[in-house]
Amino acid sequence: MNTNYETSEALFDYLLVVNPDVVVSKDVNRIRQFIATSLEDAASITSPVYIPLFRSEFPARFENDFIDMVEEVAKRQSGFAIYTSRLEAVRHADGRQSICVNVANPKPLVELHKSIMQCFDLKPQAFKPGMTIARGLDDAAISKVLPALTQRLFVRSFNCHCFTLLKRPVTGGKYQRVRDIVFGDIEHMTGSLFNYAA
Repeated sequence: MNTNYETSEALFDYLLVVNPDVVVSKDVNRIRQFIATSLEDAASITSPVYIPLFRSEFPARFENDFIDMVEEVAKRQSGFAIYTSRLEAVRHADGRQSICVNVANPKPLVELHKSIMQCFDLKPQAFKPGMTIARGLDDAAISKVLPALTQRLFVRSFNCHCFTLLKRPVTGGKYQRVRDIVFGDIEHMTGSLFNYAA
């Protein structure tokens, strides 16, 4: 008999994300609406707007240990501003493409990702932060919508003072929020350059 826990315990897909503010989320959803209308595909606009940081699969009994470990990372983390500037296409190994909002100042998110990887004794990987607007598009779909999107700048900023843990069964379904994990050093948060009146 196989005693591997994967056969006896339900596994969950855990995802740590950074959420943009409400204004940026609405702007992203407007672009998603444009893509959905252009491609006659409403499925592309249903997922939440976030920047993924870290993903792992394990049974729910390890959830509290996982939270304890990422809370240690958060305690040492100062808040920072995230800036975006444009939309771009990213080609995946299967040949399909995603349209993403780039992060113009990736260094704070790259450093945060590295800290999370280190807390689990994982080797740092190449990490390019961004917000996915549409995924799994073929070349024809990209050709139809990308020219209109790349002509527009997407200059936005929002402050990051926490990350959010989401989970869903590995069998699929929507991610559910587990909790927001607030950074310990929010008084040193960098202000946004775009918040000042002209």
